[in-house]
Amino acid sequence: MDTLHIKTDTKQYPVYIGSHILDRLKGLLTGDLEGISQIMVIADRAVYELHGGTLEEYLPASIETAAFMVPAGEEAKSLEVFNDCMTFAINHGLDRNSLILAFGGGACGDLAGFVAATYMRGIRFVSLPTTILAHDSSVGGKVAVNHKLGKNLIGQFYHPEAVIYDTAFLDSLPAREIRSGMAEVIKHALISNEMFYSDLMKNLKTFSTIDPAFLIQCLKQGIAVKAGIVESDEKENGIRAFLNFGHTYGHALENLGGYKGISHGEAVMAGMVYALFLSVKHANLSFDLSGFISWIKSLGYPLSFPAAYSFEEIYTVMTRDKKAANKIPKFVLLNAIGKPVLMEIGRADLKEAHNFILSIKGE
Repeated sequence: MDTLHIKTDTKQYPVYIGSHILDRLKGLLTGDLEGISQIMVIADRAVYELHGGTLEEYLPASIETAAFMVPAGEEAKSLEVFNDCMTFAINHGLDRNSLILAFGGGACGDLAGFVAATYMRGIRFVSLPTTILAHDSSVGGKVAVNHKLGKNLIGQFYHPEAVIYDTAFLDSLPAREIRSGMAEVIKHALISNEMFYSDLMKNLKTFSTIDPAFLIQCLKQGIAVKAGIVESDEKENGIRAFLNFGHTYGHALENLGGYKGISHGEAVMAGMVYALFLSVKHANLSFDLSGFISWIKSLGYPLSFPAAYSFEEIYTVMTRDKKAANKIPKFVLLNAIGKPVLMEIGRADLKEAHNFILSIKGE
């Protein structure tokens, strides 16, 4: 087991990562975190069906526990599901000494963290991510739900007490979930350093067989990249925006699709191609974009789905992005691999980048 430490101005907490490490959870709940009155598990329904029995073995019998199931994926991050969680917590008598346990992927963790941040003005929570994608979302303290007009527009900065990332859960992930999660790993490489990116291109040829040691190393590097940025800019007043590379266009696609049909990672990958095109043209990036596109297509990332929406539809959603100012979207671009920059790009140039996405042939 490896331990990474997240340190910000308002919170410090550990991230434990390794295979079969749930024994750390029991020690945490009965020792490190004192005075827990009750535990509410907010769990992805599909994850709980697969792994709920395993989790229950490591929950202390001395603490009353109740589990609430939420839909898989982004459907969990709705105001309706948030309200259902609150109602469940109130009906079960949770108090300010209670603890929320997030058990699932990134969407489940975002929801559970927001429930914890707002229930009785804030109670403790622990994150148990079960997907590759959640290596990004479970660290850094961003918790939120979606609105029909935009993603993550209702949220808070609120950190967990700890993250326990048991990679044994990743063994049951379907290929599409692996692909979705690895998009965020690729993002971390592009915004951090060329060696990380080169290692990925060299070693990542398929998602059907990933060397477990290589995967864990990638996840540790990704978490370390995010931790370093969050430590310098906890509340996204500056460089933390760099973590949104690929997300402005990607979030717009997710929103227009009703958070169904395409995964978060697939949308972000399309957004990274969009941002890389803009980076080459407007940020002096020297980059083999055609080689990158060939690589991600060989890994199964789809790039045809943006054609379902007009540029005008996409642009309207992008003006509601959290980085936008005066309804003008701003984009994280790259001057070089590992050198992100935040830039305002004109509407005509943004439309050209969308047309470039539409020109990409095949999947």
